Amino acid sequence: MISARRILSILVLTSVTGLPGCVTQDGSRDTPAYDLVLRGGTVYDGSGDAPYLADVAIRGDRLAAIGDLSGAEASETLDVTGLAVAPGFINMMSWANESLIEDARSQGDIRQGITLEVMGEGSSMGPLSEDMKRRMGERQGDIRYEVTWTTLDEYLRFLEDRGVSPNVASFIGAATPRAHVIGYEDREPTPEELAEMRALVRQAMEEGAVGVASSLIYPPGSFARTEELIALARVAAEYDGLYASHLRSEGGGLLEALDELITIARQADIRAEVYHLKASGQGHWELLDDAIARIEEARREGLAITADVYTYPAGATGLNAAMPPWAQEDGFAESLERLRDEATRQRIAAEMLEESEAWENMWLGAGSAENILLVAFRSEALKPLTGKTLAEVAEMRGGDPRFVAMDLIVEDESRIGTVYFSQSPENLRKKVALPWVSFCTDAASMATEGVFLQSGAHPRAYGSLTRVLGLFARDEGLLSLQEAVRKLAALPAENLKLDRRGRLREGWFADVVVFDPATVQDHATFEEPHQYSTGMVHVLVNGVPVLRDGEHTGATPGRVVRGPGWKKQRS
Repeated sequence: MISARRILSILVLTSVTGLPGCVTQDGSRDTPAYDLVLRGGTVYDGSGDAPYLADVAIRGDRLAAIGDLSGAEASETLDVTGLAVAPGFINMMSWANESLIEDARSQGDIRQGITLEVMGEGSSMGPLSEDMKRRMGERQGDIRYEVTWTTLDEYLRFLEDRGVSPNVASFIGAATPRAHVIGYEDREPTPEELAEMRALVRQAMEEGAVGVASSLIYPPGSFARTEELIALARVAAEYDGLYASHLRSEGGGLLEALDELITIARQADIRAEVYHLKASGQGHWELLDDAIARIEEARREGLAITADVYTYPAGATGLNAAMPPWAQEDGFAESLERLRDEATRQRIAAEMLEESEAWENMWLGAGSAENILLVAFRSEALKPLTGKTLAEVAEMRGGDPRFVAMDLIVEDESRIGTVYFSQSPENLRKKVALPWVSFCTDAASMATEGVFLQSGAHPRAYGSLTRVLGLFARDEGLLSLQEAVRKLAALPAENLKLDRRGRLREGWFADVVVFDPATVQDHATFEEPHQYSTGMVHVLVNGVPVLRDGEHTGATPGRVVRGPGWKKQRS
């Protein structure tokens, strides 16, 4: 049923803008009224209201008209009868920062309908010191590139100038100014150092960062105390930015970690987002209900607390995340020396078996080495182990899995990409249905070709957002399709305070996806992750088709999307 308000808006829009063409003063027809018209589709406009049949017209990079445009002329028309037409989806937490340098097409994400990548979880691609640039070069794996930028703005402009298919945005990672000013020591900043860190956050916010984001289980971000995070968040709040956080614990300390985020939001007077909300480790699954209740209580209080999730019951990070943070102090190179020292190895192995409130123990969260899947190696000699569990590799080597894990990190000279099976499928469904939860991949945007096939992957890189439409909305009915679209597009755009993105409205940017609700489907699995989603028919970014009839066009119209601080700085 179309509301009276919707009928009125369509009639007004059609009468004003749905003209058959542009006519000159002498009565002759000039250029067609529109560049592209999508005819006959079912429009899910991002509001969460019921869908309606309408044509959608695009002129330049904007949505020009929505309604009955049967008499309008256009340079191109696409018949989308029977298909859903929706605003482009927003990947609320993306790790496409390096993969877009390797492959600008963003194939894995574009085929999920993602038109905006939001990066910067914990650490960001700027601002960088010379030491940080050196370390970034040393840590590179299969994807190699020259670090030619210093500021976050320069990195984002680098992507835009070279050409990328999706739009890009970024937080400034809270660990980035810390590493820039303090380095990789586990200590509090001096007042002078904190002032310098705040100045770097201010610079990034004025450049258009969407906020400041922490990741509090990874050094050096984990070394930050609550007061430091409040101080950085207060700067972001001055520019109407968002504070987002990978909580200090997603296991036994989940509720305390969530309380820290709520405290930061309250004291910094800032909106806050929980990255990939979860209760990790079977013994902690029951904590999720309490976590949800605490968030909803904070929302009733008036705090703008939201969350995002990826749509799988397993997470992915480095193998070294199963080891205590002190072992990683002073940087990765120094951590390798600790993993070579026998006495230190014994201490690390012992602490991997201990419950701790000081750090999130991924080893215990997974339950056993059988639930730890190795998916990304740097060394050619170790790549044959890709896709094996740590238990399988330990059996092959005849050793304790804890010490085998240390050996692998030393041999590979990398964190080693790892999937941890530690979450509840039932909890996942609860989170997907929550009205204040949006979605992310928490992964690079990959392709089923080239350098990406040299390593395994988490299937979320190819299917996290597609599963919302197919598995959870269509197949299981956890939420309606219009609500799914709202949570994929409008909700994250509103949380980030983005300018004219996230909905289908006249005058807004023409980030548009067209998909078949009956067939949209993810195909990536943990065993065979490099498989594209299907059912996405057309994807437009800033009015330019980057996916047409299910195939990538090669177009790279993506732009830097900046937060409200950039606009404020120029007003």
